[in-house]
Formats: sequence, C-alpha cells, structure tokens
Amino acid sequence: MQPRISPGRLRELGALNWVVWQVLSRAAGTHDAHLFSTLGRTRGLFRGWLHFSGKLMPGGRLPRHESELVIIRVAHLRGCEYEMDHHIRLGRRAGVTSEILERLRKGPEAAEWSDKHRALLAAVDQLVETRDLDDDTWAELAKHYDERSLIEIVLLINQYDGLAATITALRIQRDGL
Repeated sequence: MQPRISPGRLRELGALNWVVWQVLSRAAGTHDAHLFSTLGRTRGLFRGWLHFSGKLMPGGRLPRHESELVIIRVAHLRGCEYEMDHHIRLGRRAGVTSEILERLRKGPEAAEWSDKHRALLAAVDQLVETRDLDDDTWAELAKHYDERSLIEIVLLINQYDGLAATITALRIQRDGL
C-alpha cells in the first residue's frame, strides 16, 4: 500500500518544519518519522497540532506510563500499526513491559490490572467503540482521577483515536519501510 501523500522534505516542509521533523524523528528513534514528515506539509497547522498533542503527551498531567497505556490500547483497537510501533518504543521508556503489552492486547478484562488501570482501559474501550462513556464507566474512572485528569483522559483517547484514523486514511507507512 502506497502513501496517499508522500512524506515531505525541505521544500515541502519549509525550514522550520524540516528541523522539527529531524528532531522528532531522532526522538522517536528513527531517521524518518513518516508521520511528522507527512503532517509537516501543512506548515503552521502541523505546529499547532504538535503544540496541542504535546500538551497531552508528554506534557500532560497523567503519568507517562498511564498515557502510554491509553495510546497503545487505542492503537490496538484501531489496528494502527504505525501508532503501535511508535508507542511500544515510547512505552518501554515509561515502563510498559512485554507482559503489560500482552495485557493491553487482552484489554481491561485481563486479571492482573489494578482497579485504576482497569477503569482507565475500560474507558478507552468504551469511548473508542461508542464515542461516549456510560455513567457506570465514568463513575469508576472518577474514583481514581480528579476532574482535570478526567478531561485530559477523554482528550487523550480522542486525540490518538483521531490520529490513528488520520494515519490510516493517509496510508502513512510505518517508519523504516
């Protein structure tokens, strides 16, 4: 499958986005993070999206480990291999072990989750599947998080769900391919 829009280079990205792409690619552990070299073609929109996205992760209030649990679960549910690749690498840095990764694939029903992580993953599953959270799921999540964190969780889930859809629709190829 070919990308619908080829990753940009200096001419398509502009000098500022080219530098940002280079830095983000290195941070992601690759020489060409196709996501950033594709979205970077939108110039200022790319930088605005990066600012918003960065405020959620890594700059959010949630512990990085929990953010990665959310993102990897969204990527799994959406079948987004690009997002999975990227966040498995980042997740390892945040303590997502192979065992935890296997549990993420099983979902909130896996026996080994804490009540807090089970509530978080149940919210991911429900929001991705139904675009809403029922009162019971919300109440369980609210036992573990304050109001600001609850808002952030919903934004984080939707950000990465939308990103998975963008990656899929644009046919962004996995890094290294």
